[in-house]
Amino acid sequence: MIEPLLGHLGIIAGVMVCVGIGPLVAVLFLLRRRSKARALRRSPIGITLLRQPGQTLRQQLDDEQTEVGWDVMALSLFPLIVLASYLGLAHLIGWDLVLNQVPIAVVGTVLFLGFFIRRLVTRGKRLDVLRAGYDAELAVGQELDLLTRRGAAVFHDVPAEGFNIDHVVVTEKTVFAVETKGYTKLNHIKGREGATVEFDGMTLRFPTWASAKPVEQAERQAKWLADWIKKSTGHACPVQPVLALPGWFVKERGVGPVKVLSGRMLSTLVREPDAQVSERMQSVLHQLDQRCRTVTPTMKQTGTE
Repeated sequence: MIEPLLGHLGIIAGVMVCVGIGPLVAVLFLLRRRSKARALRRSPIGITLLRQPGQTLRQQLDDEQTEVGWDVMALSLFPLIVLASYLGLAHLIGWDLVLNQVPIAVVGTVLFLGFFIRRLVTRGKRLDVLRAGYDAELAVGQELDLLTRRGAAVFHDVPAEGFNIDHVVVTEKTVFAVETKGYTKLNHIKGREGATVEFDGMTLRFPTWASAKPVEQAERQAKWLADWIKKSTGHACPVQPVLALPGWFVKERGVGPVKVLSGRMLSTLVREPDAQVSERMQSVLHQLDQRCRTVTPTMKQTGTE
């Protein structure tokens, strides 16, 4: 009696191992790569690095793609586990007894698959939004980096209190807090008509919708930056809020506290090179440099040679 039972259990265990060995090895490999087990060498870079354009969005993209990978694995593995368990149970107690459990197994599997399919659809939409925002921040960051040739200093993805400022441009006369929005365009509206946004000084009017929230957000962030600079350096410094809309034509119909510019128009923020940087601006640059050095090298610093 014992030997046949052990034989049945061995068959079930063999089926489960055959189904799950590949995913299990993949999971263990990923977990090991994240642990200190691979830290046999350390990076030659011994300092924290400045943040890059879209640093926060890049991290969110990586996290979201990792979650998508786990969902896809669960979606692929669960039906196989159910099938393997069902076949093993049928071999153990007989087909007649397990046939009654087929509806329960089918309903449970369908609910499980439906749940994860819905999660994947939601994550797919989230990934589209993150990719559009990340592309926009990269484009704006590259345009702003050109201003360094005119004596400006540019910082990206500046950490604030519960949010981040996409870009900060420091000149001798003004500091610009640049908020970037990567709004997508509708394919059925062609030409300039589908790529033009009107700005009346307070509200953005796109071809199919309008909102004042991005303008208000840019203004709030500039105010926070001005307060932080005064607190950090002891110097009051004017901060101009800027809203960058790369890929859009901006038609101004009014003037407000926030500059709304297309990607190409960002070059107008600094027209003439600064002859020198004053002590006040040096202190602003120092504080921003310290605040933006939050990126550790991708290879961990711990471990032995």
